Amino acid sequence: MSRTASDSRIVFSVSELNASVRQLLEHSYGLLWVEGEISNLARPRSGHMYFSLKDGDAQVRAALFRGKARLMRTPLADGDQVRVRARVSLYAARGDYQLIVEHVEPAGDGALRRAFEQLKAKLDAEGLFAAERKRALPAAPARIGVITSATGAAIRDVLSVVSRRFPLGAVRVYPVPVQGDAAPPAIVKALARASERADCDVLLLVRGGGSLEDLWAFNDENVARAIVASRIPVVSGVGHEVDVTIADFAADVRAATPSAAAELVCPDLGARAQALPRLAEQLNRRMAQRLHHARQQLAGLDARLARQHPRRRLEVPMQRLDVAEQRLHRALRQHIEQARLRLSTLTRRLHLASPQRQLTAQQSAHDARARRLGQAMRRRLEQADRRLANAGRGLHAVSPLQTLERGYAIARDDHNHVVRSADTVNAGDSIQVVLARGRLDCEVREIHTDSGAGIT
Repeated sequence: MSRTASDSRIVFSVSELNASVRQLLEHSYGLLWVEGEISNLARPRSGHMYFSLKDGDAQVRAALFRGKARLMRTPLADGDQVRVRARVSLYAARGDYQLIVEHVEPAGDGALRRAFEQLKAKLDAEGLFAAERKRALPAAPARIGVITSATGAAIRDVLSVVSRRFPLGAVRVYPVPVQGDAAPPAIVKALARASERADCDVLLLVRGGGSLEDLWAFNDENVARAIVASRIPVVSGVGHEVDVTIADFAADVRAATPSAAAELVCPDLGARAQALPRLAEQLNRRMAQRLHHARQQLAGLDARLARQHPRRRLEVPMQRLDVAEQRLHRALRQHIEQARLRLSTLTRRLHLASPQRQLTAQQSAHDARARRLGQAMRRRLEQADRRLANAGRGLHAVSPLQTLERGYAIARDDHNHVVRSADTVNAGDSIQVVLARGRLDCEVREIHTDSGAGIT
């Protein structure tokens, strides 16, 4: 930046201008979020990534440097709708303003994922996911309630598993939508109705797989609270094994899929029937061992009773008990007599040294100190009030506002410096004239070092 002696104009070089604009942009904006579609994606060998973010009306260049690019878990591609956290800057070599990207996430999924984590943390802090709150599932439920879509694949999977593993179990279906805005209130209502009827031993809350948006009904706060409030144990089987919802945390048991949920609550009757002969053989063998051992113990006890009658073993302990009782009575009488003597001595000493007189003297001294303290505090406050009043009058006397009220003014240049001399400004400069009330924005027309300058 330069200024000639004969010309008051300020001239920037291109580099100076770009550096100034870059500094202005970086200081004016902090980290911000920008959403748009990726286009013109480039990945040079340096490891950096360059692309444009665009919407229907505009676009902006963006740079994701290698250190941040390595943290990306999913690759970027042209056409991706993303949300980036970035800071605004300027690429001085071309004079292009750009975004320096710190983080990239899918536009839709990122917002939902943040909402999921926030709700999860909130409900976890309230104790809704606590392990001690979880209830055990019945070993062989007579009636299984299923809350799901009546036409979806999930109900077919559940019915298939029940008919194969536990045909004795009856299934009651509570049909609800499992996707869209109508799904959460319908699920809440179904859970409440099942609890009120109490005609099921366990409830399965299931649906097939889908995207995060498809499964969002099971991330609803009201659904989670309804699961916790249910008087019937709830098994959550939503989506595939990799899908995790708030309902999974709130339920008493989480299953990876609807079929897995049905298998958790249905005992395998076929496998149990095959194991019955083996279990019966083990039971008979262990019962025979226990009976044989019990007979041996009984024979040994009979022999010991025959050799030594219990009454003779009790005679010596009973005599020892009588002697110990007599010694205890004597010791108690001696202890009570000594306690009476100590109590009498302490009573006499207490009457001779009553604390009442000392308390009276201490109270009088305390009252005197309190009065002196109050007087001293009032004197200090009066002195402080006088000093404050004197300081206020002195400050008011030298205040520049008093000078302005008498008709004077203060002139400042573009740099907010006070103009004390006419030779510090040039013709054409803009100045501000501060009055007692308001200000004037003026332009210097002529400079007179003896009597001032003409202004407009």
